[in-house]
Amino acid sequence: MNIQKRSETATKDTWDLSALFASPKEWEESLETLKQRIEEAPLFKGKLVEGKESLLETLQWYTQTGILAEALANWAFLNYSADASDNTNVQRHSLISQELARLGANMAFFDPELLSIEDAVIQKYLVDPDFSEYKVFLEKSRRFKQYILSEKEERLMALESEVGATARTTFQELTNVDFDFGTIETKEGKKPLTQSTFGSFMMNEDRELRKQVYLQFYANYEKHQQTIARLYEGQVKQDIFRCRARGYDSCRQMALFPDNVPQEVYDNLVSCIHEALPSLHRYYDLRAKLMGLEKLAHYDVYVPLVSGIQTNTSYEEAVKTVCKALSPLGEEYVSIIEKGLTTERWVDRYENKGKRSGAFSSGCYSGKPYILLNYKEDVLRDLFTIAHEGGHSMHSYYSVKNNPYFQYDYTIFEAEVASTFNEQLVAKYLLDTAKDTKTKAFILSKQLDDIVATLFRQTMFAEFEATTHRLSEAGTPLTVETLRDEYGKLLTSYFGPNVEFEKQSDLEGLRIPHFYSSFYVYKYATGISAAIALSQKVLKGGDAEREDYLSFLKSGGSTYPIDSLRKAGVDMAEAAPIRSALDYFSTLLDEFANLV
Repeated sequence: MNIQKRSETATKDTWDLSALFASPKEWEESLETLKQRIEEAPLFKGKLVEGKESLLETLQWYTQTGILAEALANWAFLNYSADASDNTNVQRHSLISQELARLGANMAFFDPELLSIEDAVIQKYLVDPDFSEYKVFLEKSRRFKQYILSEKEERLMALESEVGATARTTFQELTNVDFDFGTIETKEGKKPLTQSTFGSFMMNEDRELRKQVYLQFYANYEKHQQTIARLYEGQVKQDIFRCRARGYDSCRQMALFPDNVPQEVYDNLVSCIHEALPSLHRYYDLRAKLMGLEKLAHYDVYVPLVSGIQTNTSYEEAVKTVCKALSPLGEEYVSIIEKGLTTERWVDRYENKGKRSGAFSSGCYSGKPYILLNYKEDVLRDLFTIAHEGGHSMHSYYSVKNNPYFQYDYTIFEAEVASTFNEQLVAKYLLDTAKDTKTKAFILSKQLDDIVATLFRQTMFAEFEATTHRLSEAGTPLTVETLRDEYGKLLTSYFGPNVEFEKQSDLEGLRIPHFYSSFYVYKYATGISAAIALSQKVLKGGDAEREDYLSFLKSGGSTYPIDSLRKAGVDMAEAAPIRSALDYFSTLLDEFANLV
């Protein structure tokens, strides 16, 4: 099948970026305006402490500059994502990145100066109606007071941040560009083995092919294991540098502090998952039985449990199905998302040459909450992807509509709730309307696989990160042997006695890109737990439960994630939602086992 060029894509199938900028010319003119504002930034130095009016003037300037910078960056990012083969898109993406770095350096004075204002003065501002749209920002900023350095030190930290990203960028370049995994001989001829095709090969029904791919793939990592271990240790040491420079107790405390998430939340997650490992082992036992194997290999765990489902759903039909599934959220929600997914053109629907793979939602304070898809009519999972990314975009829509600029942006901790919530509703609808056992089994297997991938696997990653940082903070070198040994122990614990590993299997810990965004992955696990709990409340409840959930979507960044989710009806500071999600997994597993 030939992949169409961007120029050949029908307009109705592309996103409408005119809500950000009407034309490339307008974007370029606005970039010049931003450059002028970046030059103006140092003029505001000293104004934050001069009094009420000068602080308000600075905050208003910051708001206007921030909204402009966001819009410029999002427009460039979306065009680049739609077609990276267009050099103009690449150039614009690079240009705005440079200007954002300059803006950050020129604003290095802002945080230290803001936090130097006396507490008594800030308390007066917090009850002053003129500061109403900045109240949340000022309150949240004050929490960081003990960790903010002097202006000179903050400038050094800002300048060092580019160097500090070297481990991450080098890992990406090494594994995505420099690595040559070779080719694989298949029934259809030779096919390239890459980071993206590895996942597809792991779902292939041919077991010998999977084994060959697995060994060939990890041979590359084994060949470069010393280099990657040093890169990962460099990332951990960068975290430790930032932690100690700012005076945090640990890297994990530093990572959880901005969201005001107690470290007990992280520990509760790991403890609850360990309690539920027998259920996960039962899942792998059932998988082995269905595959006719006495024991599974690591390359057997991603093969679809139910195959042969034939589907052909046009994009328009998929949107109708999603909207019917989301009806428990009320007419307003459904009406907005339906228009966004169709006539208002939030979505870039189909694959084209140069387009980024996968899917994402990307909104900012101006424009629309855009969605990138690579929708395929014969892939049922892509219908779930519409619901997932639509959940993110509706979260952004409501956040912008109900909050001033300084408090509209919600956290990743909250973001994964809105998207996974929608998937839960779609799964429920498809199960209720499924016309045959095989389709029901497929949907149940998808739900099981999603919980395994998001709740169990991400917690395993979170446990590994906590261990490696704790070891390095205590002065233990993160050698290849140490990293492989620690990861190998986790593989054995999580997969259980019915999964056998190759000697290369513990190299998986060296290939996870999320480890270069430290203490991030646990949010996927808490997100799916909260989403399962809230979707059950809305499905079983009435108007009050729905309004509680919609209020959460509307809250944006007006409070901290634990507080906003508590108001929605789930307390993530407690272990109960995690245990509830794990009980739900066990119930799904029983239902699936009875069907197959």
